[in-house]
Amino acid sequence: MSQTTKNTLLFALVAALILLTGFERSWNVALGIVNMGLLSAIMALGVNMQWGYAGLFNVGVMGFVALGGLGAVLVGMPPVPDAWAAGGWRLIGGLLMGAAAIAAAIVAWKRLPQGWTRSLAVAAILIGGFFLYRAVFDSAVSAVEAVNPAATGYLGGLGLPIILAWPVGGLLAAGAAWAIGKTALGLRSDYLAIATLGIAEIIIAVMKNEDWMARGVKNVIGLPRPVPYEIDLQNSAAFTARMADWGVDPVAASSITVKLAYAALFLAVLLILIALAQLALQSPWGRMMRAIRDNEVAAEAMGKDVTKRHLQVFILGSAICGLAGAMMTTLDGQLTPGTYQPLRFTFLIWVMVIVGGSGNNFGAVLGGFLIWYLWVEVEPRGRELIELMTAGMADGSWLKVRLIESAAHMRLFVMGLVLLLVLRFSPRGLIPER
Repeated sequence: MSQTTKNTLLFALVAALILLTGFERSWNVALGIVNMGLLSAIMALGVNMQWGYAGLFNVGVMGFVALGGLGAVLVGMPPVPDAWAAGGWRLIGGLLMGAAAIAAAIVAWKRLPQGWTRSLAVAAILIGGFFLYRAVFDSAVSAVEAVNPAATGYLGGLGLPIILAWPVGGLLAAGAAWAIGKTALGLRSDYLAIATLGIAEIIIAVMKNEDWMARGVKNVIGLPRPVPYEIDLQNSAAFTARMADWGVDPVAASSITVKLAYAALFLAVLLILIALAQLALQSPWGRMMRAIRDNEVAAEAMGKDVTKRHLQVFILGSAICGLAGAMMTTLDGQLTPGTYQPLRFTFLIWVMVIVGGSGNNFGAVLGGFLIWYLWVEVEPRGRELIELMTAGMADGSWLKVRLIESAAHMRLFVMGLVLLLVLRFSPRGLIPER
């Protein structure tokens, strides 16, 4: 069997599993798997660029995804005029003062002669700038967060079309990746993993605690959509008439229509990214990145700037994760910082990349769909299997109750089992790198 035939069969198998879910359970559930599978595939593409192309071990994926979600709020939500009037511009001024103090300290460090004078001058600038920044910033934050805290209590966004937030989310993640990469990419792979995980935790902690920015753990709800609302479709005479002609319930049809619209948008983004990723991989730049990944010393001996190239691919991969984060927040219709769990979901994205095939873009896409399907379906299927196995036991039996309750843990068990089986029988993934 040729590799192309095998790859086609693998994608066909995943498609058949999703179709089976639609026929057996609900097309809403099946389309939900498709939409999150598309987003998972985009995240896996970003991680595959970093690991598969360059061998960078990034464990801070959820931090960049969270920044993408923040971008959706900052662009798509309308501004809160009362919050801006209460302290919005003072808050911005405080942030600029903090940035100016850091910039002044950097300039002083570079221009003053080495010695105690330079150290004292830099310390004085930083300490004075810090107290000035806090004096302006803290009072402005208190004023903003006091404006109707139950409903707003934050500055809001720009009120632009939400689809514009997707590239902005990618840019926010790319900016953070540049700052992280300038300091952390010189570290050994295991230290880089620790650094990126820690920075992801910091990003999420800031989003949880800075209410003025995105309401913190109060969550931002009611994000605008790039597709129609279900209630609008249900109130549309043309839509309900057409569904009646087809003998379909308009309520169910409206939900399916919205999910299909999201799927079309997400699929278009995924196809564009795959095309660009394939062109990059097959270009001289892609061959250079793989050469650096395989032997950094030899690549440096040939005159390649390894650190610069690592920074490039780290920014690109993080931008794609940020783009996926903005899309996911748009799909959810809300930003909930508490749901970004770096260890849990970063592990899931890494499983997608490893199972699909590290270094192969199509493998990352396959892994995204397959692993997300298992993540959704394993628990209900596992519960059905356990209930079938324990059907002969007496109701209320401690063993039966215990076994049924353990179905909730089937997800992580199956993820680990799938990962072990793939590493044992196909260590390069289901679609290995060519």
